Amino acid sequence: MNWQEYIYSDKKVLLGKPVIKGTRLSVEFLLERLADGWTEQDLLDNYPRLSKEALQGVFAFTVTHK
Repeated sequence: MNWQEYIYSDKKVLLGKPVIKGTRLSVEFLLERLADGWTEQDLLDNYPRLSKEALQGVFAFTVTHK
């Protein structure tokens, strides 16, 4: 999984937090939802611009940025 295809940082967007390309959904926000008990399907259902591949990119990003 090449997370760079789905995640980027720009200091002009959410103070440079890593976000899903084309959205203002930060990696941090998505991981917090999962920690709160949301499922992957909950995220996909509630954020239509989020793709399953982008969510996999979040997981790959997290593994490489411990």
